[in-house]
Amino acid sequence: MPIYEYQCNQCQRMMSFLILKISEASTLKCKGCGSKDLNRLLSRVTYHRSESDRMAEFNTNKPRGEEFYKDSRNVGLWAKKRAKELGADLGPEFDEVVDRARTGKILEDYDL
Repeated sequence: MPIYEYQCNQCQRMMSFLILKISEASTLKCKGCGSKDLNRLLSRVTYHRSESDRMAEFNTNKPRGEEFYKDSRNVGLWAKKRAKELGADLGPEFDEVVDRARTGKILEDYDL
């Protein structure tokens, strides 16, 4: 996504803008003071790993801290990887249940 970071020369506030057309850059204003005097900053680059990348790198034997289990995506990833390591093909229904659990949608199945 073309998200750019700018810093206002008046109030020094840093902000991000989604810019789909280069012509939009000339219309930007500071979200704090409204100034048009902005400098574009060099942003950090983020690499998003795919689910298959995470699965390949995931080690089910590594000890996990409490923070690990607070993220349902990690628990689902562990379950999928462990089933694969054991050679258990639990079919597409297993993947569907894990994905529903990871997104919190599984709770919709129960009257709570």
